[in-house]
Amino acid sequence: MQQVAVIGGSRYFGRQVVRQLREAGAEVTLINRGSAPAPDGVRHLIADRDDARSLRAALGGREFDVVLDQVCGTPLQAAVAREVFRDRVARYVMTSTIEVYDPATDASITPSPPDRPVREESIDLANWPVRPELPWQDPAFRETQYGEGKRQAEAVFGRDPVFPFASVRSAHVLGGGPADFTGRLRHYVQRLRQGRPIDVHRVNFRSSFTHRHEIADVLVWAAGSDFTGPVNARAHGEFDVVELCARIAEQGTPAPRYRTVEPGATASPFAFDRYYGMDNSRAERLGYRFSRSADWLSGVIAEELAG
Repeated sequence: MQQVAVIGGSRYFGRQVVRQLREAGAEVTLINRGSAPAPDGVRHLIADRDDARSLRAALGGREFDVVLDQVCGTPLQAAVAREVFRDRVARYVMTSTIEVYDPATDASITPSPPDRPVREESIDLANWPVRPELPWQDPAFRETQYGEGKRQAEAVFGRDPVFPFASVRSAHVLGGGPADFTGRLRHYVQRLRQGRPIDVHRVNFRSSFTHRHEIADVLVWAAGSDFTGPVNARAHGEFDVVELCARIAEQGTPAPRYRTVEPGATASPFAFDRYYGMDNSRAERLGYRFSRSADWLSGVIAEELAG
């Protein structure tokens, strides 16, 4: 029986990851700070993953075939995990994000042309600066540096690796009702129902998305595979904020009204003034087959409207 440790993952699509691992016959150990209970049949270890001593004490002598790290978001967290798990895991998979490609968060990242989705190698992890001295323990700083924290975490794991390491760079995850954990889809449904304007850019670019069930499935697939390095995870079929609002209105809300923000100002979620959609061909070459957003977007919107 495969031994899998999941760090975080007790909420949102993480619960589905745990469920699918169990259904596949794995023995799952959930590691978190105790903020949420483990599902039935899952071993629960309570530890501060930022603290090597706390994490090592909770693990005891346990070893794992795979660690699936759902919440690593800073180079400090990656360094702790690298130290603690180096002699007790055969494979380490980190959940990463499309935001590692966002040129708005680092001047060295070149925006992609709208007809050329970005590939994994566009981020040079081998030479990416890692800055552990930054205030990564400050929640406000981590929130504003989310993409950078993920980039640096991947760089820590990938350099001079002490175990086989892979990362799954997730597109924007969509789910409706309670599964809308970011609240972004809810933002649009509420504004359209209330007749309030949607803040957009003069030109809005498409981006990549994935269904919450799909990203859980990709992570389980990655845990059971043997590739290393990053893979992009997104459904086929990109769309922009105007297309999203039109699809919501088709299901019964008032037609959207738009308000253009000044260049450089913050617009609504999913309103992007640059393109950084992802190329998912590496994952497909490795054997994963992605969905088409056209097949599930209406259902996700219906879930949110009902919720």
